[in-house]
Amino acid sequence: MARRFVVEADGGSRGNPGPAGYGAVVLDAETGEPLAEVAEYIGTATNNVAEYKGLIAGLRAAYALDPEAEVRVRMDSKLVIEQMSGRWKIKHPDMRPLAAEAKAIMPPGQLTYEWIPREKNKHADRLANEAMDAGKRGEQWQPKVPPGGTPAAGAPEAAAPADDALAEPAATGAPAVGWGAADLGTPATFVLLRHGETPLTPEKRFSGSGGTDPGLSDVGRHQAERVAAALAARGTIQAIVTSPLRRCRETAEAVARRLGLDVRVEEGLRETDFGAWEGLTFAEVKERHPDDLEAWLASSKVAPTGGGESFAAVTRRVALSRDKLIARYTGRTVLLVTHVTPIKTLVRLALGAPPETLFRMELSAASLSAVAYYTDGNASLRLLNETAHLR
Repeated sequence: MARRFVVEADGGSRGNPGPAGYGAVVLDAETGEPLAEVAEYIGTATNNVAEYKGLIAGLRAAYALDPEAEVRVRMDSKLVIEQMSGRWKIKHPDMRPLAAEAKAIMPPGQLTYEWIPREKNKHADRLANEAMDAGKRGEQWQPKVPPGGTPAAGAPEAAAPADDALAEPAATGAPAVGWGAADLGTPATFVLLRHGETPLTPEKRFSGSGGTDPGLSDVGRHQAERVAAALAARGTIQAIVTSPLRRCRETAEAVARRLGLDVRVEEGLRETDFGAWEGLTFAEVKERHPDDLEAWLASSKVAPTGGGESFAAVTRRVALSRDKLIARYTGRTVLLVTHVTPIKTLVRLALGAPPETLFRMELSAASLSAVAYYTDGNASLRLLNETAHLR
């Protein structure tokens, strides 16, 4: 039988918007035992944003404990519960990407949502206030429940939670969380490798997952060998995961041969399906489908002509794959061999940047980027578009 968890989450803002934080706890559904606690000071934000971030952190913590678990989410935010249950529309633009991020963490069939009154959400409320208090001091919140276990022996008892509406406002210009962060252990580090060139790459043609699935060109095979040698010299890669498309599998296999590792295929790392634009240049698309192209450039929710895939849809599946891989490779360095859009999406999500950022990054064939994912849910971009190994 699948394990059963309860996630209780909350968020608050001292000012709305103002200094904000969230908290979440994962409980064993049978015993009520706390299995994991997460909390974070997030700077200036609204109550609703903080509540959504608390939900996201709680779901990620539950997923890390058991990706197959059945999870009941309990929150005192009627807005979040009704929107995530699908009964209320998500009208505010700040809420939509947060809701999409939450929905991508676990399959909907494993989740149920329940509203509870504030007095029954005291654990998560306390964590959110602890995080805001820590942020006011310029510190990072410290968990008292290790992942998967009971509170650590000798852990100090937390202060009583404060009602957000009555809490003392933080002073203007309160220091942000500093560099003296707690030791969160070794992060899961994704080294992101764009595949080598194909015959379509130098012609700058749309080449997604709905086209001819080209393999590497002679130049691309040479690039794959060069990056394999560079990664072997560094000696840090512990596992290899690839998109199912041929150009990525061929690049991954070149690296795997040099490193002596197996290759795992992850469907969610495939490139965008560009529909009727597959194989065309940008200029050709602009000539044949000008209105569709203009709409696509203006909104991440618009799909290419002919049943292609929107960037919003790509973001959902890439985020789901990301969370699965973080849980699977906690504390390890993994090479993800994938494409332009998935790499840019992972970078964008790590930075918390808007969708239009996808059009403002350059990613060369066989380039390396890297993102580290910590146990508190934060991510750190460590490298972008490195090509020194190709020179």
